Amino acid sequence: MRSKKIQIIIVIYVIFCTPFSVSAYIGPGAGFAFLGSAFVFLIAFFMALITAGLWPLRILYRKFFGKKLSKNAKTSRVFIVGLDGLDPVLLGDYMRKGMLPNFSALAQQGSFKNLQTTNPPISPVAWSSFQTGVNPGGHNIYDFLSRDKRHYVPVLSSSSVKQSKRALKIGGFSLPLGKPVLSLLRKSQPFWKVLGSAGIFSHVLRVPISFPIEKFNGAGLSAMCTPDLHGSQGTFSFYTTQTDKSGLPAGGRLIRVTKKGNKIESEVQGPANPFFADRRPICVPFIVMISNTDGSQAVLAVQGKKYFLKKDTYTDWIRLSFRAGFGIRISGICRFCLRQTEPHFKLYVSAVNIDPESPAMPVSHPKSYCVYLAKQLGAYGTLGMLEDTWALNEHVLDEETFLTQTYLYHEEREKMFFDAMDKTKEGMCACVFDASDRIQHMFWRYIDPVHPSPSPDKDKFAGAIPDMYRKMDGLLGKIRQRLRSNDVLIVMSDHGFKSFRRCVNINTWLHDNGFLTLKHGVSGSDYFQDVDWSKTKAFALGLAGIYINRQGRESAGIVSSDEVPRIKQAIIEGLLCLKDPENGSAAINAVYDTDRLYKGLYKHDAPDLIVGYADGYRVSWESVTGKLKEPVFEDNLKAWSGDHCVDANIVDGVFLCNRKIKKEKPAMYDIAPTVLDLFDVPIPSYMEGEPLL
Repeated sequence: MRSKKIQIIIVIYVIFCTPFSVSAYIGPGAGFAFLGSAFVFLIAFFMALITAGLWPLRILYRKFFGKKLSKNAKTSRVFIVGLDGLDPVLLGDYMRKGMLPNFSALAQQGSFKNLQTTNPPISPVAWSSFQTGVNPGGHNIYDFLSRDKRHYVPVLSSSSVKQSKRALKIGGFSLPLGKPVLSLLRKSQPFWKVLGSAGIFSHVLRVPISFPIEKFNGAGLSAMCTPDLHGSQGTFSFYTTQTDKSGLPAGGRLIRVTKKGNKIESEVQGPANPFFADRRPICVPFIVMISNTDGSQAVLAVQGKKYFLKKDTYTDWIRLSFRAGFGIRISGICRFCLRQTEPHFKLYVSAVNIDPESPAMPVSHPKSYCVYLAKQLGAYGTLGMLEDTWALNEHVLDEETFLTQTYLYHEEREKMFFDAMDKTKEGMCACVFDASDRIQHMFWRYIDPVHPSPSPDKDKFAGAIPDMYRKMDGLLGKIRQRLRSNDVLIVMSDHGFKSFRRCVNINTWLHDNGFLTLKHGVSGSDYFQDVDWSKTKAFALGLAGIYINRQGRESAGIVSSDEVPRIKQAIIEGLLCLKDPENGSAAINAVYDTDRLYKGLYKHDAPDLIVGYADGYRVSWESVTGKLKEPVFEDNLKAWSGDHCVDANIVDGVFLCNRKIKKEKPAMYDIAPTVLDLFDVPIPSYMEGEPLL
């Protein structure tokens, strides 16, 4: 039965997801319908039969009426490999030392340049400019977070999920009368949609920002900001018998358990039940039986199946079925990792990912593509940020288990990319790999001799970042072996890296200097709950932005349009004079006025100021979500010790290509027009970049 299902889904993929496809995909709905897999595959089977019968007509239609690759195209295939966060300084140094033969060969064959990043140099901002060929004022992404103008609370900048407002309530039950509405908040359009309108097919894998994924002539899988099954950006669970520590680990859920003999019983918390008015979570119970004398092994029993657990070893993806009622089941996948059994039991469970084989939300286009990949290559993670950086920050994982996890997900990405590469007979194929970014974030303290973060086993992990660059070099070698002579290969990163040694509590500075006012008798809590908006002129939110509390824009705005320039100038002058009392260093290189920085239809939604931090500094963890904490400066003691949310002028990305380019310093928004030009597709007038080749 399983082999038949695999055959069906592969037939659908081949029919709908090859360059011969000329019509929009019409297939079995996943979305929020939560249909049973048997029903889905029954529909898929009959659709495959119908489409197969029409196949000769489709070939004839394409031959005589379909759009063809231009005779003036400079290539028939373009491959773009995004290595998030790859740093040009480290890359150049390792190349000179002979550590990266494939990067060196590619640079010698074509080009190796610094790539100008966006301002701010934050991944969702940079990758949105990569997609669209415009500055942030044209695509409306300025950070991971934006602010709700009415309530002054942080909101995700890239997408929104709104539940149906209509429901039939009967006692404690609530029956939704409509589907949730998912919206992608990034504006403009990605260049692969422009390619598609010219008949050019694209594979687009895990390119931020792409959830919910847009329809285009191609196959794609969403990336950064794709939620887990809870609707969060990734919430792990940590089960322990330990009781001497209180409080929840940031980014996770702490569950106290009791050991009875050699048995522990608990449950995995799933999504909120849409059929109950109180939105109670759906849970799946499980049992762990410790099975050997030294406590290094155990057996997990969940939903009628048993899985072997070994200390510090991840299980494969385990599929869980969350019963919502009314015959509806919601499928999710997660990994378990036994951390310890004595003297305390400790178990890590990853965020419950949307199951790609039975997706509860649209994570791919067409909807069958994520299913195809799961059937063809095995289960894989769908969460936007799979690598559990907060679990390492909170010591739920250690460095070794974090590295293992990161490379497990990297291997999944490699399989996807090579499958797409092999199926790209003509057109564009792009994929972004995240391991380079995550490992530098978490292991930078091992190459920074003066970082204040504790560094256990410094000798053991000093090679984590150089080893990662070697692994990326190995990936590049495998890619180059698959290229044809006329293929164009672009390898790029969205930004570089600097050390993050000291935190700047920017909202505390705004408060101390009279720009932000708290309610009487309070010290400042998360999400601006204690702010007196009737007296506040400015506030900081996210990783780089400062907002003026403007009249007519924010709901309780007090600053008139005439006052805005004066408030901006006062903040700029004050921050440029801000010195770290520990060493007298300037913490901020520049403060950018976005009225001068951005252009486009959406610049009115931008922060009023962008703070460009100096090397070694970044906004504090608390200020990101609107909390005030004394003093203004403090050490960053988390494992997250490298960062790029600094002055854009000091964290260039990387650009390599197997052809020579004509521009000394290319920019993120040059990539889109470059690819269009390679295929001889007219470049839209709104794009700001220029072709590089």
